[in-house]
Amino acid sequence: MGSIVTRREVLGFRVRAQQLDRVSGGLDDTAVLDIGVQDTGQDGALWALAIRGVENPPADELATVWTLRGAPHLYRRADLPAVAAAIGPFSDADAGKRIFDAAKPLKAAGIPNLVALDTVADAMRSIVTAPLVKGEMSTRLTAVMDEPYLRFCVPCNAIHSHEQTFRLAALRAGLELQPGTSPPVLQPIPGFAPAATVPDRLDVVRAYLRLLGPATPKLVAGYLDAPVKDVQARWPEDVAEVDVEGERRWVLAADADRLAGEPPTATRLLGPFDLYLQGRDRELLVEDRAHAKDLWRMLGRPGGVLAEGEIIGTWRARKAGAAVTVSVALWSPADRDAVAEQAERLAAFRGLTLKSLEVTD
Repeated sequence: MGSIVTRREVLGFRVRAQQLDRVSGGLDDTAVLDIGVQDTGQDGALWALAIRGVENPPADELATVWTLRGAPHLYRRADLPAVAAAIGPFSDADAGKRIFDAAKPLKAAGIPNLVALDTVADAMRSIVTAPLVKGEMSTRLTAVMDEPYLRFCVPCNAIHSHEQTFRLAALRAGLELQPGTSPPVLQPIPGFAPAATVPDRLDVVRAYLRLLGPATPKLVAGYLDAPVKDVQARWPEDVAEVDVEGERRWVLAADADRLAGEPPTATRLLGPFDLYLQGRDRELLVEDRAHAKDLWRMLGRPGGVLAEGEIIGTWRARKAGAAVTVSVALWSPADRDAVAEQAERLAAFRGLTLKSLEVTD
């Protein structure tokens, strides 16, 4: 087994790799954009960029698309052709795993999963020639798809396309999401064509190792919703083996020397789906099971309070008129002034004033 790396060193590595200690930066040198910044909830992708020093980024240089796990992610617009190639399923089995229950009727009908994604993408491309709201897009798609592609949706009391197939086919169809639209509005990506190759920085396996390493194929597969064997088949050769809490893990060899050292002292209010909270080794990030259950709720997930690499509590924000109240529940002692500063930063980001900061421990 390789050199021993402590839990604290892993946390420090991730804080630095994800630039959560950075004061300012630009889109070109913001590392999390290589793997995509999940844009879920009010404090989504733009807040994730803001706490990494990217304030008010040029809107025309960014694009939102459904990618990993079918979630909306923000990328550099110039990267979209290569992103489309990078996030696609590695195999037909991988495609089947990513589309969940949609794979069963396709298999019964003798339709390969990758063929199905391309078929749905072709139909979506022909339908969306101008901005179109998701509901109307779904209605039109249902009208042209055969039975194996459709399901009865109990909540909607209607027949329509399987959700994950719909979402994962959208970028294949050259479609992006209009920023800030709810319900989502899809529109064609100007001049879009998927790239034939993927640069190393956008390779999703390498990006996970670079930003959420050290890791294992199983952890990466969990993040991608991919089979472990598909990740193993694409495991980089230029990796270094390390021992983290008695477990064999790997990091890109070029990053091995960056594992040493304590986490930076930065305090940040992480959004509920910030990349720092997206690693599949949650028990390493938050050791207390009750705290982990509170942080990673299925519904109504709060944000996480980051201080010196540790998640030391949760936070929520309540808007009332032109003001916002930030409530923080601490699990460990914290620099209250630093937390208050970040609450003020959140209010300013939302274009509001901070009415109050409520802290409980």
